[in-house]
Amino acid sequence: MVTLMFYDGTVDAESDVLRTGGVPLAPADFQWPTCAECEGALQFIAHLPIEAGVVSVFMCQNDPGLCDEWEAFKGGNQAYLFTDRNLAPATVPNEGMTQLGAVSRLRPEAIDVDEYFEALSAWEGTGRERTVLGQLGGKPAWIQADQTPSCPGCGTAMTLTAQLEEGYEDDTSGNFGGGGLAYIFHCVDCVKAAFLWQQ
Repeated sequence: MVTLMFYDGTVDAESDVLRTGGVPLAPADFQWPTCAECEGALQFIAHLPIEAGVVSVFMCQNDPGLCDEWEAFKGGNQAYLFTDRNLAPATVPNEGMTQLGAVSRLRPEAIDVDEYFEALSAWEGTGRERTVLGQLGGKPAWIQADQTPSCPGCGTAMTLTAQLEEGYEDDTSGNFGGGGLAYIFHCVDCVKAAFLWQQ
């Protein structure tokens, strides 16, 4: 079984639903992350409520392709697992590429197949291919080699939170190298999350 995530229109920028874009919901002491390489504010990519809490995903788009935003732990991206559901909209920095051009609601739908690319093939030629924006949980469908990150806390393989396509339209899209896929992981025990992408 694969749980695909479909584009489900726009939604409020601060809503607590599966979405890409908008404003992150975070704890009161949250500090907007910056890139370890260029030191600019990271771009908020996705708000992913899951059973363990909320995963928030950020990546650097200040100098696309020059900071290692495609690597899990090189500092060009950041992902957080917030287990406290008492979250509020974060303050968005005034400078930097901090937000996507639009907010996209994601609708999960279980498909009775074994893997992601098999689920995608069911939509080929229907005109709805671009509405598939990824999968929630399950097994990562790697474009290249398996890069499942080990948790920096306990060293075990992290669990796939979600896998994201770039987006429904250009202004809603994350920049995953042009046609790439993003992979978000978490570790419940260590309250850690990680993000990377492949092309």
